[in-house]
Amino acid sequence: MAPRRALITIAAVAGAVAAPFLVYPDFLLQALCFALFASAFNLLFGYAGVLSFGHAAFFGAGAYVAAYLMIALAAPPLAALALGALVAAALGGVIGALAIRRSGVYLAMITLSLAEIVYFVALHVPATGGEDGLQGVPRGRLFGVIDLEDARAMYFFALLIYLGGMAFLYRVAHSPYGRILAAIKQNEERATSLGYHVGRYKLLAFVLSAAFSGLAGALKALSLHFAALGDVDWHTSGEVILMTLLGGLGTLAGPSVGAFLVVTLADQLAGLGEWVNFVLGAIFVLCVLLFRRGIVGEAAAWLHGGGAPPRRPWRRWQRAEARER
Repeated sequence: MAPRRALITIAAVAGAVAAPFLVYPDFLLQALCFALFASAFNLLFGYAGVLSFGHAAFFGAGAYVAAYLMIALAAPPLAALALGALVAAALGGVIGALAIRRSGVYLAMITLSLAEIVYFVALHVPATGGEDGLQGVPRGRLFGVIDLEDARAMYFFALLIYLGGMAFLYRVAHSPYGRILAAIKQNEERATSLGYHVGRYKLLAFVLSAAFSGLAGALKALSLHFAALGDVDWHTSGEVILMTLLGGLGTLAGPSVGAFLVVTLADQLAGLGEWVNFVLGAIFVLCVLLFRRGIVGEAAAWLHGGGAPPRRPWRRWQRAEARER
């Protein structure tokens, strides 16, 4: 399996490098931003088992912070991205601390309610531009040298941010901490009985997921030149759940595949107007019926000979604990 995965990785990287010379760069930028957003959400839902209906709050917070810094203070792009991620992480800490006191549908509804408060703030605070949002966000110059107004330069910058984010998320998911998250998802009561403070692990996952969601939102503001109310709207939270489930929950590449699929369909079917949501909903229903593990999940099962090997997070967690001791 290792050579096959290596070939797939090389082909994906080669395709990503060649993409801006074959496809409209602004479309690719939008897809990359949502791919990072979906991957960040997957860390919380796919690996920790915590469903959030309000993740657009972090995405939009990062977008608004980066847009304001670039417009009002002419901040460097990296500083705008970093501060957008930090503000989103702080917001994730607050919302996560309140939400993880409950579980299941109650936790999900708490995140949705708190995200609506963020939406209300974005609508009424003058600094966010109200219903108009923040338009004409400049991309600036990277290190004062590279002009990011060039579409291809911005694409490769966004690609590096995306790859760096994916590498970090992969490391988190495959670390001892990630294995404990998987164990908590499988049996939270057992993890608690073994002495682990489940709430702390969930809260850290919330903060990490919020930080990378904010980074994705900040990158989107720079890439597409605007931050708008749609970035904090509950529809965006629904879209990221759709992307993650379509691509494959709990897989590394699945959310990115789902994001590219949803963005592509929305772009190609834009002429249908409001019927786009109907078509996306129908596709989602078909995928749930035909690919219950998502596109990447089903592909992985096929590569493993008709069924993905059973995951045993507890066994891997015990081996990691034994090594640490």
